[in-house]
Formats: sequence, structure tokens, C-alpha cells
Amino acid sequence: MGSMEVHEALLRGQAEVWQFMFSFADSMVLKSAVELRLADIIHSHDGPISLFQIASGINSSCPDISYLARIMRMLVRKGIFVAHRSSDGGEILYGSTNISTWLLHDSELSLAPMILVENHKWLLEPWHYLSQCVKEGGIAFKKAHGCEIWDFASQNPEFNKLFNKAMECTAKLVMKAFISQYKDEFENVRSVVDVGGGTGGILAEIVKNFPGIKGVNFDLPHVVATAPVYEGVSHVGGDMFEVIPNADAVFMKWILHDWDDETCIKILKNCRKAIPEKSGKLVLIEIVLQEDGNHTFGEAGAIFDLVMFAHTTGGKERTELEWKKLLEEGGFPRYKIINIPALPSVIEAYPE
Repeated sequence: MGSMEVHEALLRGQAEVWQFMFSFADSMVLKSAVELRLADIIHSHDGPISLFQIASGINSSCPDISYLARIMRMLVRKGIFVAHRSSDGGEILYGSTNISTWLLHDSELSLAPMILVENHKWLLEPWHYLSQCVKEGGIAFKKAHGCEIWDFASQNPEFNKLFNKAMECTAKLVMKAFISQYKDEFENVRSVVDVGGGTGGILAEIVKNFPGIKGVNFDLPHVVATAPVYEGVSHVGGDMFEVIPNADAVFMKWILHDWDDETCIKILKNCRKAIPEKSGKLVLIEIVLQEDGNHTFGEAGAIFDLVMFAHTTGGKERTELEWKKLLEEGGFPRYKIINIPALPSVIEAYPE
């Protein structure tokens, strides 16, 4: 390479570093959009609206228009909203996009609660300890807060509420995709236990879409204590490391990725004990990492792996080979992967 090419390559490298350095600004401005309910305000109108109309919808007696304009400018640059001049060439009008649809608070399918919890200071703090974990081992969340995430949730009702709402919103998204593809596999199943089922929303959808199935929502006592009543679903408090309620099938959504291999094997062995030896099965919803990324969700799987690093006790995302090894050691020698229109896949495993 000539000196000019080297100079240009280095300059591009510098530009990339600046982008990486301030990439947190993307998530912070996204969080601000959710907190200000900007998507809800714009969506509530029949068409694009002005900055002053947006400001009038914000829950404040004196919103700062200049600050709002700067936030909207970045949100438009990122494609979260669109903007154009009014027909008379005067003020700028802002409209919704396919991205902003996912920021609506009152929508059945929304990522707003997940955005709020993942960008809360409680969950951002552990990210500052990644390099320290590399140097000396340990758990990032515990280094930041003095305890592990599940203990933190049990001791902090506000965090527990935020976390449960976030889990509920992602559950709705994944379950819609799951049910659209997983139609006949519950045909001979009469009972399902959802291990780590949170407040029961996932299981309620399964029972609703597959009539005749008895559902047991199984989670820690402080989690099920706040669970609403769902028809066909019973809530049971307990510890998956000790014993799991018996059922024809064990269902787990994004549970095993929270734990290291040794702990996962212990959970899987308890799942194996909970189902019939010949007809029972395990249904997992988990990310299956691909070396070249996901064609729709890009590097989201690899990013989730770092989320597990920051927030869990040895949790991680896994490749198919890693899942195969884990399942075999946990008592499930056979499995198949079913792709669904979502970030995770369905892994169906059998005890023989």
C-alpha cells in the first residue's frame, strides 16, 4: 500500500474507534425516546406531527424544545423516526417507522420494557467490570452490586418489577413466533411445566393455544407471588436445582443461557426426572449461535452472549455443538432444532 492508502486506512480506523467509543449514545437516546413516550405521541396522530405537537404530548409542564429537537435529530438519523418538511416548506414533521412501532408502551408487541431495564443504571454497572473479570475471574454483576442478579431481584421490589415486565414483553414476542411454527408437537402432551416461567404469561399462551393442556408455572417463590391468575395455569414456587414438578413436557425459555455448563447439566438432569422415560420431552427456546451471525438479527446473538457475561452467574449463549454436548450430559441424547421467526430457536430434546 502507498502512503496515501495507509493514511486513508488509518483515518477510517480512527473514525471507527470514535463510533465504537460513543456507541452507548445510541442506547441512551433510545431509552430517552421510550421514557418520553415519543413513539406513543407520534403514533397517536393520523400522520406526521411537528416538534411542538410532540412536546405538548410529553408529561411535563415546561418541556425544553431545543433539547427535544436534538434528541429527535439523532432518532431520525438512526431511522427510528422519519422527518420531512411540511408542504409549505416550513416546520419539520416527524412520523413513525417499523422501528418506532416496537417502542410503543401500550402495544401487545413492544420492546419498551426491555429497553428500560437493560439500560437502567443497575444493569449497566456490571459492564464496567468485564475486564476485571478477565483478569481475576468472578461475576460482573456481583462485583458491581455485592450479590448475584437473582438475589438482587428478591431484595429489590422495584428491580424485580422492571425485570419481570421486560421478561414478559420478550416472552410475548417469542411466543407469537413459537406458536406460529410449533403447532403439532404438543398433540399428545397433556401437561407442561414451564421452568423459570416468571409470572406465567408464556404458559398462559401455550394453554390458550393448545386446549386440554394442564400448565404448571414453576419459579422462585418471590416471582410467582406476584403472578396473576390464568385459566388452566397453576403457579408453584420452588427451586429448579432441587426438584421440578412432574409433567409430560418441560418447557424453558431463555433459562439455560443464564448458567454455566455444570449448573445447566444439573438443571437438565432434574428435567429428565420430571418427565416420562419414553414419551416425555424437553422444549427449549434458546439462541443457537452461528459463526457468521444471524441473517435477520445480525450480531444480536453474540451481543446476548456478552449480556450473559455481564448479568449472570457464568451464563452464555451456545453453538449447536455446545448444546449437543450439554444435552447429552444432561440425559437427552436426541434433539432437533426448529427455526422460528425470532432471535432464538426451538430445541426439542428427548430422553432416549
